[in-house]
Amino acid sequence: MKFTLLIIDDEKNIREGLAANFEQEDYNVRTAATGSDGLKIIEKGDIDLVITDLRMPGISGEEVLAKVSAETPGIPVIILTGHGSIDSAVDAMRHGAYDFLTKPLNLDQLNMIVKRALEGREMSLQHQRLKQELEGANGTKQMIGKSAAMRKVQEMVQKVADSKASVLITGESGVGKELVADAIHNLSSRKNNSFVKVHCAALSETLLESELFGHEKGAFTGADKLQKGRFELAHGGTIFLDEIGEINQGVQIKILRVLQEREFERVGGEQTISVDVRVVAATNRNLEEEVKASRFREDLYYRLNVIHIHVPPLRERKDDIPLLMSNFLEEFNKENGKSIQGVDSKAKAAMFKYDWPGNIRELRNCMESAVVLCSGKEIGLSDLPPSISQASAQEAVSVPLGLTLDEADRIVIQANLAANKSNKSKTAEILGINRRTLMRKLGDSDTDEKGGGNESDV
Repeated sequence: MKFTLLIIDDEKNIREGLAANFEQEDYNVRTAATGSDGLKIIEKGDIDLVITDLRMPGISGEEVLAKVSAETPGIPVIILTGHGSIDSAVDAMRHGAYDFLTKPLNLDQLNMIVKRALEGREMSLQHQRLKQELEGANGTKQMIGKSAAMRKVQEMVQKVADSKASVLITGESGVGKELVADAIHNLSSRKNNSFVKVHCAALSETLLESELFGHEKGAFTGADKLQKGRFELAHGGTIFLDEIGEINQGVQIKILRVLQEREFERVGGEQTISVDVRVVAATNRNLEEEVKASRFREDLYYRLNVIHIHVPPLRERKDDIPLLMSNFLEEFNKENGKSIQGVDSKAKAAMFKYDWPGNIRELRNCMESAVVLCSGKEIGLSDLPPSISQASAQEAVSVPLGLTLDEADRIVIQANLAANKSNKSKTAEILGINRRTLMRKLGDSDTDEKGGGNESDV
């Protein structure tokens, strides 16, 4: 998306110089000479970031910050100040400013701060849009993801949710199979009835049978009263059998009967109980291999696998990592009373490079740990678990002795471009320079003509 910046400064040269800089960086830019005019522009909407001078006649930058923080808190505010007002700028940071810079300004530094702030803004906006979509009629509010792989899962859920057919959800541990089951039930006509969950691997063989089908009083030692089973409790609704691949064949036969005939008897009982239950099952095992090994009944497998939904591992849908990070950051900020604004570029690069064998569950744990450990505005590489931070380690770049600084710069830039698959914006961010500076160092004449002059200071 193309962001819109508002620059508020009573000094015309600063205002117009910054506007020209950010227009060349491909932002929409609006300007105001007073705090009052700036607030009027903000009230009209469509502003993504505000850069304001601290000391101005009339409404000050502090008042602009207070108004934005109170009425549009998602908009980052960057304060510009002279050396004599640094204490006031620091105070503004405590009241919600994203960052502050002293004049004369270093444009490379300001561009990087703006870029980071807008990355956080974009992540927040994406998360808000996603929440609005998912909390609407589609009923899949917890299935966070916009990758092609997750859209396919979401579309499948919407298609099959209101049928009576059994659903088998497969995928590695931690990918969110239970959330898919939740969405299926929430989208179905059974959503106002019971949704009963059974984690099959958590129960012993004896307890599982009693848990699923119930038992009569006196059926076994300790059965001092009649107990209804989960299938009976789920009548009219949905039952979710998690880790279905872990159950023994004796229980498999009884589940098969419920699927075929919609009836069963409690343990120790003779009365046949009829139920209307939609069965959704999940497993991280390959049930076809289990059938071949005679550990899982083939007839039950086909009864369960009427509709198959496979949830891909996180390493196959890394495009979803920013949304998941944003969701977990919001959750753990609230839980820990913090206001961390995002994840810095190096930490983000490490998280993208890591393959997440524990999938979303591992990412969630990582973000919880990082929020607890983080003492700054952004989660950094040092806040991540070592297994993830070490994933950012890259091969060393060899720079021969005797080269000029420009020649050495070019080698380092080319190596980073190769590592980042020629993504110039990402390379510039990692190297701590803006895109125009990177292009100039590479000797891009077209960029030099457009940029011209000294980019570093205003």
